[in-house]
Amino acid sequence: MGVIGLGIMGSAMAANLAKAGFTVNGYDVLPARRADLKKAGGKPAASVAALARAAEVLVTSLPSAQALHDVAAALAGKGRVVMETSTLPIDEKERARQTLAKKGVVLLDCPLSGTGAQARAKDLVVYACGERKAYAKAEPFMPGFSRAHHYLGEFGNGSKMKFVANLLVAIHNVSAAEAFVLGMKAGLSPETIFKVQADSAGSSRMFQVRGPMMVAGKYDEATMKNELWQKDMKIIGEFAAKLGVPTPLFNASAAIYNATLSQGYGTADTAAVCAVLEAMAGIKRS
Repeated sequence: MGVIGLGIMGSAMAANLAKAGFTVNGYDVLPARRADLKKAGGKPAASVAALARAAEVLVTSLPSAQALHDVAAALAGKGRVVMETSTLPIDEKERARQTLAKKGVVLLDCPLSGTGAQARAKDLVVYACGERKAYAKAEPFMPGFSRAHHYLGEFGNGSKMKFVANLLVAIHNVSAAEAFVLGMKAGLSPETIFKVQADSAGSSRMFQVRGPMMVAGKYDEATMKNELWQKDMKIIGEFAAKLGVPTPLFNASAAIYNATLSQGYGTADTAAVCAVLEAMAGIKRS
């Protein structure tokens, strides 16, 4: 098994695959991340090409479309299957798919539902799509880094489902923060708000996952950095606009995420929208 891109998500997947008993080879442009892979039980590769020689099934977890195209240009090996898990525009993934197809490599569109913390806990859902035979070859590896996986048919459907999922994440994360701020302004402690609301009718997975950060008011251990989240917000907004679909709640949430950047939370977790709303409400924690 090979993992290309050992950031928040990729490193978690690689570690869990190793724990599940798979031989995990990995590559990242940053040497420190390759060193961390070795500590987690994996085998660092010197390059993308070297990694492809060592593994027939690979996972990519990359920060940008350009990174994907760089990998596609460097990767070769007839019969290889690549699970592309990044959140990127569908046309960019299709371009990479065509590049790899010319070399006998099959690219599957396999975005993930889940945060970095969920990735570490193997609490991810895979939205897989593309060639069915290639999916069958990759499927045995999916339980090694996820709790569930779905085959969604033709290439691109996985990304479409991911855009739907991340639209919900964007809204629910801000709504969780808004609820905390309302309660705190009214005199309730964040600890009590979380304890009571986490399993209430109005709760959400984002409230449960990011609520503890909002309770503590600490966002440095990012499961998704605000500066990277901007990429996802842009992709979803453009996708909805292209289809002519109104997204008033999603659009409203964008302003709060933008404010995290101007207030110094660019590298912090997206749960820091709570700090932004606290400042707007005039709340100062002791």
